[in-house]
Amino acid sequence: MHIAIVGNIGAGKTTLTQKLGAHYGWEVMYEAVDGNPYLADFYQDMPRWAFNLQIYFLNSRFAQIQKIQSATYTTIIQDRTIYEDAYIFAKNLFESDLLTARDYETYLLLFNSILNSVRPPDLLIYLKADLPKLQAQIKKRGRDFESGISQEYLVNLNKQYDLFAQTYDHGKILEIDVNHLDFAHVDEDFRFITDLLDRELFYS
Repeated sequence: MHIAIVGNIGAGKTTLTQKLGAHYGWEVMYEAVDGNPYLADFYQDMPRWAFNLQIYFLNSRFAQIQKIQSATYTTIIQDRTIYEDAYIFAKNLFESDLLTARDYETYLLLFNSILNSVRPPDLLIYLKADLPKLQAQIKKRGRDFESGISQEYLVNLNKQYDLFAQTYDHGKILEIDVNHLDFAHVDEDFRFITDLLDRELFYS
């Protein structure tokens, strides 16, 4: 199977990906954040680096998809998906006037070409988190390049995520409100999520 976790910056995707991988014995694929040559520059000057960053992420995600689709005897859990690149982040940048129409159209041409060769995940897990939760998580992990992320940017992304979840038609989606969960440290909260997954994957 291919399981994927989606959610805004700071929603807890990477932590949950790691914990579910260990719990179920799944292979884990993380988002390419560390070593990304554009991310820090992007948060300093979004209009200048938006297109570069989106192309980098799209290429990285496509490489992951190719690896996932070539794996035949293992279950893989993925931190963030190729759908978010286009339907949430690039779309939000364009609608916020941080990505030009020319660059956005070029990006979508490439994305749609790639999408023709992509199979959707067997299950998409959407971690829904409100602004206070996101800000607390971002502050806690202490990445210097994330310190300048604006409240408006996170709020706009949340709107895009909610719309995405409501209109997602590529397969199954499981929405989990994580505002009052601490699955990283509280066993009961993590068990709440695994119980949901067990019912969705093994008993439905």
